[in-house]
Formats: sequence, structure tokens, C-alpha cells
Amino acid sequence: MEVQVVGAGGWGMALARLLAMKGHRVSLWCRSAAVAASLDETRQRPELLPGVLLPPSVAVGTAVARDAGMVVLAVPSHAMRDMLATHCLPPDALYVSVAKGIENGTLKRMSEVITEVMGTGTVAALSGPSHAEEVGRDLPASVVVSCEDKSAAVRIQDVFMTNTFRVYTSTDLAGVELGGALKNVMAIAAGVCDGLGLGDNAKAALITRGLAEIARLGTAMGADPRTFAGLSGLGDLIVTCASRHSRNRTLGERVGRGEALDRVLEGAHTVAEGVRTARSANDLAERHGIEMPITEQVCAVLYDGMDPRQAIAALMQRDAKPERE
Repeated sequence: MEVQVVGAGGWGMALARLLAMKGHRVSLWCRSAAVAASLDETRQRPELLPGVLLPPSVAVGTAVARDAGMVVLAVPSHAMRDMLATHCLPPDALYVSVAKGIENGTLKRMSEVITEVMGTGTVAALSGPSHAEEVGRDLPASVVVSCEDKSAAVRIQDVFMTNTFRVYTSTDLAGVELGGALKNVMAIAAGVCDGLGLGDNAKAALITRGLAEIARLGTAMGADPRTFAGLSGLGDLIVTCASRHSRNRTLGERVGRGEALDRVLEGAHTVAEGVRTARSANDLAERHGIEMPITEQVCAVLYDGMDPRQAIAALMQRDAKPERE
């Protein structure tokens, strides 16, 4: 298949490599002409994926392939709408979003943004515990691809599946996207726990109660609650809250140690999606009348200047209640 990967960050590079190694004809779009020229020559971006090389067959450039049968969208969620609106992408392609975020303001999931801007095409989301640093080195990973069109999900599964990259299918597009986006908010909170040195008990409790928040909001938004026990829910939540590769956990750790958010973001090579998604998640919780205390405290720390220790105290001192209501 002719596949256009849009976005030459770590995840876009890892997936372009995976697809090319499987034998697909792959083009990789870069926003920057300078990055495209360097990547075309050296086949690597060591600041993102040290030691990972793009196969020679991957075409790198700043133009998109109009005849691609599949478009893999690996741009940050906040850049998705503008990218789609300013580039001529093939209208009838299979669109696979691998971005994990919720648009600020509109509170739309990425598949909703893609559908709104493009108007045509079939849209899917690929999500799960899959750090680019490990996928790019062919370490085993399992993910899920979700599309409301079951046959399209199976086609995408076949395109991506390899001996080291196992792909499951789902039709719960809302659940898969919400799990992938909201776990980044919880990973920031988990990082704060690490930065404060609160120990394993606190972090385990935060991950567990974070999953409860994700499932509560997701169910209110029409998702299947069982999805959140799967790869795009619990699986992605665990790896993002625990891994040294997690941008969101690392950001939270630095904030927990007392660094200002602006300083942490300054000069970063990668995007921590949870920073923007925290605001969207908080707004969605208000819209649907859902309690999301961890999300609320993450927003307070990131945007209102609350001391992280005060945020932890606010969570621990909430009124007593049953675990499951």
C-alpha cells in the first residue's frame, strides 16, 4: 500500500520505519524543510530516536502524496486542524490518527476534527502502550486500531501488523481515543508523585483512581466501559505513568520538584500532550457533570500556580466514600 505518514517526530518516524520494513511504499511529511533535508540525508533524528534509522525506501519531504491509500496522522493534537486545513491530502484515503489529545475549545477528539475538516474518508485511531523509542528498535508492542467501520479496522490491522507489533481491532472509537488522550493527564500527576518522592503506594493509588476518572468520563460520552480495561486504557495508562520514555510523566516529575511549567516546556524537543488535554478534560468533566478530582488538581498545578503538595493534600482529604458508586 502507498502510505503517507504526516509528522516526522519520534512516533511518525517509528511508524514510517515499521511500515517500510513491512514492504509498504512510505512517504514521510516534515513540517520543516530543514528537518526534511537533514532527515533525507542522514535518515535519523538522534535527538528524538537515537540509533534508529529510516530505511532508504522512505521518501522524505514537505509535500504530501496525493495518491496515498492510507494517511497516518502523527502530528500533535493541537496542530491537527491547521495541518489538515492547509495541505491537500487525498480525500478518499483511510485516515489513521495516532495523536493522543483533545482539542482545546471545541473539546473534539481527533477523529472528530479530521472528519469535520476533511468531510470525506474513513477515520480510525491507533493507540496503546507503544513508546516510539521501543517500537523503533523492534521491541514487542501491542496496540489497538479502532474504527466505526469494522472492515476498515481489519484492513488497517493488516497494514500495521508485524512479528513485533501486534494490532487488535475495536469499533469503540470514542473509548480508544479518550483513553489515549486522558492517560496523559494522569501521567503528569504520576510524575508529580515521583517528583515529590511520595513512593509506590501513592503512585499505584493515583493510577487506579485515574483509570476510574477516565472510565467515568468516557462512559458519560458514550464509550464502552470495557475499552478502558484494554490496551488503549489501562495498558497505555500504565506505561505512560511508569516509563522513563514518557514525556508527560517526566514533565510532571519536574513540576513536582518545583520547576515552573514555562521553564519545563522551554526548548523541549517533544510535545507533552497532557498539558493542553488537561484543560479540555476539565472542561468535558464540567460539561457532563462528572467528578474528575485528579484532573482538576493537575489543572490547578499547571495553570493556577497551586503547590503540588497542596494538590496532593486536596486529593487525600476529600470526603470519605465507597470505592465504586
